[in-house]
Amino acid sequence: VQLQASGGGLVQAGGSLRLSCEASERTFGSYGMGWFRQAPGKEREFVAAISWRGSTYYADSVKGRFTISRDNAKNTVYLQMNSLKPEDTAVYYCAADPMGSGADFSSWGQGTQVTVSS
Repeated sequence: VQLQASGGGLVQAGGSLRLSCEASERTFGSYGMGWFRQAPGKEREFVAAISWRGSTYYADSVKGRFTISRDNAKNTVYLQMNSLKPEDTAVYYCAADPMGSGADFSSWGQGTQVTVSS
């Protein structure tokens, strides 16, 4: 499956951004989807995931601030990011899990840069 992420940019601390990831797969509705991020000099880390059933999972660092959602009619998964902090600065990647659970990702998008200024 091909994944195209978009929506990154530069925002001040406390601001919001919404990332989008469109998938090429026509059976998108059966996929689990996730968002990961990688900051300079750090390993890639899990941010959020959503199963094919709509169950959601979040890293502790983003709980209460970020919301993952999906629109199966548009083959798109979203990440609404509110109350952004400078430590959220990273390249954000979307990923697809063909097993549907949102835990076994095998396809990755190209990444979109999010920069949060203090």
